[in-house]
Amino acid sequence: MAKANALQAQLLKAGLVKKSQVSQVANQQAKARTDKHDAKAAALAAEAETARIEAEKARAEKVERDRQIAAERNAQRRAGELRAQARQIIADKKVAAKGEAEYRFNDGEVVRTLLMSEALRQQVIDAALVIARDGEGFALLPRAAAVQVRERAAELIVLDNAGRDYVEPSTGNAEDDAYYAQFQVPDDLMW
Repeated sequence: MAKANALQAQLLKAGLVKKSQVSQVANQQAKARTDKHDAKAAALAAEAETARIEAEKARAEKVERDRQIAAERNAQRRAGELRAQARQIIADKKVAAKGEAEYRFNDGEVVRTLLMSEALRQQVIDAALVIARDGEGFALLPRAAAVQVRERAAELIVLDNAGRDYVEPSTGNAEDDAYYAQFQVPDDLMW
């Protein structure tokens, strides 16, 4: 039996209510308090479960984000290592370009000039030597070294006459393009 409160005890003493009525009301009040407490506990448990699920989701997202960042860092580190290896190959294998003969080549949108001997110039034309970027300047590399550089950092190779897939830019006039296509420009043309 649930304990009656002070008012219920006074009403019972005065004889206004029966003991069974007092205990029934006390039981109902106790049950209501328990139900409220259970409802609060259930609400708190639901909030805790939701918070746990959100925390787990946030942790999983953080793990995935950290994994992606680590993968990007590893890729950047690996690319840096490959570029360093390519620069080392260029430094070790470059051929000294000494001489008076000028060799002009395109470096993107800019025409560059490299002075070399006539024999080296002919080797560049015959694709035995390749021009590679060497810091701020350019270096001549033997074909075998150029292949190694291209495997590691292809952007360092500036000119390779082997397998040229050069297509003359269109002037926008098909008749002119067709007419000038019959005139081939030799690789060893002096400017």
